[in-house]
Amino acid sequence: MDTSPSPSGPGVLTPRSVEEARELLMASRPVLARGAGTKWAMADPPSGAWLMDMRQLAGIVEYEPAEFTVTARAGTPLRTLVELLASHGQYLPFDPPFVEAGATVGGAVASALSGPGRLRFGGVRDFVLGIRFLDGEGRLVRGGGKVVKNAAGFDLPKLFCGSRGRLGVIVEVTLKVFPAPRAFGTVVVSLDTVEEAAAALRDLARSPLEPHAVDLVPPEAVAGGWERADRPLAPSASRPPTTLLVRVGGSPDALDAWIGRMEARLGRRGLRLHGEAEAALWVRLRDLRWLPPAWRLIRLHLVPSLLSRAERTLGRLGAVRHYSVAGNVGWAAVPSEADWGELVRALQALGAPAMAMRGAPPGGVWVVAPPGEAFARRVKQALDPGQRFGPL
Repeated sequence: MDTSPSPSGPGVLTPRSVEEARELLMASRPVLARGAGTKWAMADPPSGAWLMDMRQLAGIVEYEPAEFTVTARAGTPLRTLVELLASHGQYLPFDPPFVEAGATVGGAVASALSGPGRLRFGGVRDFVLGIRFLDGEGRLVRGGGKVVKNAAGFDLPKLFCGSRGRLGVIVEVTLKVFPAPRAFGTVVVSLDTVEEAAAALRDLARSPLEPHAVDLVPPEAVAGGWERADRPLAPSASRPPTTLLVRVGGSPDALDAWIGRMEARLGRRGLRLHGEAEAALWVRLRDLRWLPPAWRLIRLHLVPSLLSRAERTLGRLGAVRHYSVAGNVGWAAVPSEADWGELVRALQALGAPAMAMRGAPPGGVWVVAPPGEAFARRVKQALDPGQRFGPL
């Protein structure tokens, strides 16, 4: 084990086993577990906290391709898991971001961060079957199980999705997986107004055509985006998001006909993408590579009916906007010099929960907190009565 000093807190704890993690946890307070730190503000420990780096606690524990389940230690790189599943024709449908950047299995659960591909099959919480974690008293607790059909009971795995390390230290995760589509295709359609694009987005999400992803982005996000995959958008050139992206997956022979039905529903033809160009575009969007350097990043939990109001609010704030998962997720980049007070007031008036992913405001990452705070505090009291993991 390692307890190296760190400028962000008293030190960095590096357990190599569950028992080491427990020993380090009981000797330190407060503690924040972290994987590769790819989630920016969500990965920052509170002032004076020990950072528990989980990347040494890695490896596949069990994989049953025929059962469509996999169990991995928390520090396992998602890339390891993705490559293993791909070798058996399987994948993670919730489309986790930052795979190439080193994101870990535990971090994916603790952040509850999914990519555009979550539209068809659901987000992280829909694929977590079981977890093992250390609570604030140092007890090793198992929640859920290792099969798809579990016994009824309190659903601890789902409570840990989005917990940001505040409920316990995740040491192991069991996920269900799906057969991977043999190929993907995307149609890029330019629309005239945000209102027209938002209406099309909502219509496609409700249609029987079952797209894998439906996103609304500024034109600059796709104009040569697959050729400049790692370049951010130029904020001064960014226009309202009127470019609609629709992704489908399945048999290669059926994709063009499927895309044709999408175009018929939209009433216009689009640019069709396949192969490496198509994959690069979605990696660019999933991993937020369009984000201007040093700008703050806010993630909004939306519903499609709020999209037009969100667009007006974010447009007034000068934000670069990207609406994902058919309008259920909004990404907004704002200049670093923007006034937090104005941002908070505008987002509170919108009424959508909003989290700062980069450049957290004073008092924590939530710009507008989600409902259910009273319940969350009761769970926190049960699992971490001594506040070993800091406040919620």
